[in-house]
Amino acid sequence: MEIQTSWNLEQLGKNKENLKEELSNLKQKAISFSQKWKSKNFTENPQILKQALDEYEKLQTEISAGGNLGIYFWLLKEKEQANTDAKANFNLINETNVEIANELNFFELKLSKLEQKKQDEFLNPPELKEYSNYVKRIFRAGKHTLSEKEETLFALKSGTAYENWKDILPRLLSIEEKEIEFNGKTEKKNFEELLNLMKDKNKSTRDAAAKAFNEILKKYEDISEIEINSILENKKTNDKIRNYSRPDESRHISDDVESEIVDALISAVSENFSIPKEFYRLKTKLLGLEKLEYHERNVHYGEIKDTYDSEKASELTKKALQNLDPQFSEIFESFLENGQIDFYPMKGKRPGAFCVWFGKDKPVFVMLNHANTLDNTLTIAHEMGHAINAELSKKQNSLQFEIPTSTTETASTFMEDFVLKEILKTANEETKLAIMMQKLNDDITTIFRQIACYKFEQELHEKFRKKGYLSKEEIGIIFQKHMSSYMGEFVEQSPGSENWWVYWGHIRAYFYNYSYAFGLLISKALQKMVNENPEKIKQVKEFLSAGSSDSPKNIFKKLGIDITKKEFWLSGIKEVQKLLKETESLAKKLKKIE
Repeated sequence: MEIQTSWNLEQLGKNKENLKEELSNLKQKAISFSQKWKSKNFTENPQILKQALDEYEKLQTEISAGGNLGIYFWLLKEKEQANTDAKANFNLINETNVEIANELNFFELKLSKLEQKKQDEFLNPPELKEYSNYVKRIFRAGKHTLSEKEETLFALKSGTAYENWKDILPRLLSIEEKEIEFNGKTEKKNFEELLNLMKDKNKSTRDAAAKAFNEILKKYEDISEIEINSILENKKTNDKIRNYSRPDESRHISDDVESEIVDALISAVSENFSIPKEFYRLKTKLLGLEKLEYHERNVHYGEIKDTYDSEKASELTKKALQNLDPQFSEIFESFLENGQIDFYPMKGKRPGAFCVWFGKDKPVFVMLNHANTLDNTLTIAHEMGHAINAELSKKQNSLQFEIPTSTTETASTFMEDFVLKEILKTANEETKLAIMMQKLNDDITTIFRQIACYKFEQELHEKFRKKGYLSKEEIGIIFQKHMSSYMGEFVEQSPGSENWWVYWGHIRAYFYNYSYAFGLLISKALQKMVNENPEKIKQVKEFLSAGSSDSPKNIFKKLGIDITKKEFWLSGIKEVQKLLKETESLAKKLKKIE
């Protein structure tokens, strides 16, 4: 099989020289829909609403992301960040997308504001079956939406009241550099590089990177204090006007998940903070340390010497996917052959990895920065989990195609763990111990650390709303309290760690972090189900194909899983505990610990 290791963007940008004309066509389609339905009573009965929804769904399919050229220039600017033409064209596309959104805002708003009696009429008629959950979500959100004029005003003020504040720290931190002693010489490292060097095997390197990192955070602590208070105040004002009962309610409604389910998850994870504490105790023993400093908590144990180039990594991933379901492997092969995966780092390419999907009729793309490591191989599996989820969800209509944030990470971690299982089959015991410790570290971070951060956010909003302003010292104390709650005595809350909230972007996205734990623990349950009975992969595919055609609660209920119960979340946590015990037993067998 011949692998294309770079994106083939020509499948998107064949008419890129006609960008303005293409955008004008998309905008005109939105205007035509608006002119037809704005003055028409499309909520008169289910039959008329069905006609309007059919046309709206078709329109959304055509205009999503600004069409193929919108996707083309978005991907191009991610791969070539110094390409000013790509940025300029994308900004032009983004402006058009905002204009289109404002033009169409009336449709969902009018639907959301129907009186209860009318809502009941539209909830279960056979004519609207294919849009049922879309309509339910509109009605649920409608309890908190405002008038069209007010919603427009909120959209216009969001830049100065929220977006600009939210973006200020990432911009400032991205240009920071510090000189540190590294490999026997002084080198200048940027913020992201310093973060990665804190995982280095050499303690002096870790400590030098942490010192420089903390100095940068210290430099911006005063700005961050003003920034976070402004963001907290904006959220408080919005919640009051929109009549939310708690700070995280808007997140739950957006994610189509009930607050009671998230509360059950938070409770189950919090009650098992003894697991990460035991993990850090094991790590300190294996590393021969009495304690880990805060910045050392992610340092890897052992060495994984095997290398995985794109071909070897792809073969491993393909084999694991084939064993699960032939369709998974077929989707992966088509991505490799069609140029939908960009593998290797290059100058100007953004760091990290992602999978991005823009609509049911548009191709899905994966970006990697593959450096031939085990981590990078697992990243392929992770991003292909997202890709397979998106591809299977294309059976849904455009209004129910999008995957809820609450379950976004389920497919990715599901596929990742089965590739890891494939790798472990041929690893020697020393390598296996290193891999298992790395996997545990990832699970602890994804589940326990993210829930500790969620609880930090809860207290942050609660205290701000009582007091009206929080100093950087107060925020630091709250932050360290919640980080300590899951790390325990074997990880120090070292000087400087009180400022690590400064760069944690997700706390500015308002209660996003629970979704990592949510997705991974569901993934653990699905893995256990398939391991016990491989035929259950058919039920997993039902979930992966569901998009947002129903709420996560109902989707999993059909699979015999009740995510409303704390016991369900505890079953996933037990899988982490099981891996921890197996890892400790292997460490004792190899005489690494007593």
